[in-house]
Amino acid sequence: MTSFDTSPQLSVWRALLALGVVFVMLATTGWTALHSRRETTPLAASRAAWEHGRLHGHALPDPTATSAARLTRFFAALTAPEQTRLAHRYPLAVGNMNGAPVTLRYAANRIALGQARTVELGRMHDSRLSPAGQYEAGRRMHRFGDLMAKGRHILAFDPEGPGRVAEVFGDLDRARRISVVVPGVDTDLLTFQRTNRRWSAPVGMAQALYAAERSVAPASRTAVIAWADYTAPSGIGMEAATGVRAAEGSLRLNALLAALPGRSDVGLFCHSYGSVVCGVAAHHLPGRVTDIAVAGSPGMRASKASGLGTRAQVWAMRDRTDWIQDVPYLEVGGLGHGADPVSRAFGARVMSALDAQGHAGYFVPGTDSLRNFAEIGVGAYGSVRCAGSPGDNDTCRADLPGTTTAGRA
Repeated sequence: MTSFDTSPQLSVWRALLALGVVFVMLATTGWTALHSRRETTPLAASRAAWEHGRLHGHALPDPTATSAARLTRFFAALTAPEQTRLAHRYPLAVGNMNGAPVTLRYAANRIALGQARTVELGRMHDSRLSPAGQYEAGRRMHRFGDLMAKGRHILAFDPEGPGRVAEVFGDLDRARRISVVVPGVDTDLLTFQRTNRRWSAPVGMAQALYAAERSVAPASRTAVIAWADYTAPSGIGMEAATGVRAAEGSLRLNALLAALPGRSDVGLFCHSYGSVVCGVAAHHLPGRVTDIAVAGSPGMRASKASGLGTRAQVWAMRDRTDWIQDVPYLEVGGLGHGADPVSRAFGARVMSALDAQGHAGYFVPGTDSLRNFAEIGVGAYGSVRCAGSPGDNDTCRADLPGTTTAGRA
């Protein structure tokens, strides 16, 4: 799933909040120490090789100490064959390098996916693995093959553990507006896309939003990123109740946003725990981010929208059947995520989520929730449908451009 699990597990959440001090101690002592001892990953190995690499006798720039802008200038000074050579030598490093040309990242990640697919193909027949392990290798092998399909644009890829990935829909280089979909818990390589409940997975969410944006503004040049390039919590346990994964994810999200090509406006569309990531990231967002829109949010690690420290417009919605409304909106000892974003006291612009299908249904085509996301995505604020009675249907659009054609050129 890309969201918290269903209502019978809400008691678990409340228990976690009640035992805040105990769990925080566990999270910051032995649990953290256990998970900090990791072997070298494929991505780390590729980056290490890059750091020791040379081109025409010159050292390659250190991607960890070089700004994305300087990396962009480095690649711009290379010929196309030189860029291709680097992608083939260091596919994971280049494929995940903010500042590298997006088309080169697509090509590098296709190479990296092919290599990872070969590894999993071998593991499928490795007698040292259990039948369950071989089955899991097969699932990963097929997923990597899916991501390599013609026409797919993979902007980031890391096969380690549950994995991370990001995909682009549209022309990122030419887009006038860019939308970034930030999903919630249980998001990884295997749940990145689904056949059943398609619109609940990041790929389906982004495809639906891209199609809706083109529908409401056919002449617009938009691009949508399905961004699952952070390690999301698994289930609604300890990780989902804290902001640890959100803090890690916010750094990765802001690094991506700072390196996006061009000068297009950017909107964030954050679902469930993804809204926690966006809330933490808000304090350091680039100025080009105009909107943060959250759906089914457990909180944004803030008591008020003004406390997010951003100039971006903050929007929120919640379907009346979404069980997330029963989660305690508070923060105790590091557990919980703060105030309810759709409450009047929080101060977000509250939109209609009419016809959304529960917690995982905000991106279903034909819903007010998706239509509102699309209008925000293209900058058509005057067409956003606010929550509440028809007579109050302009409350969330106060002090915003009122023309329905805003941002559609």
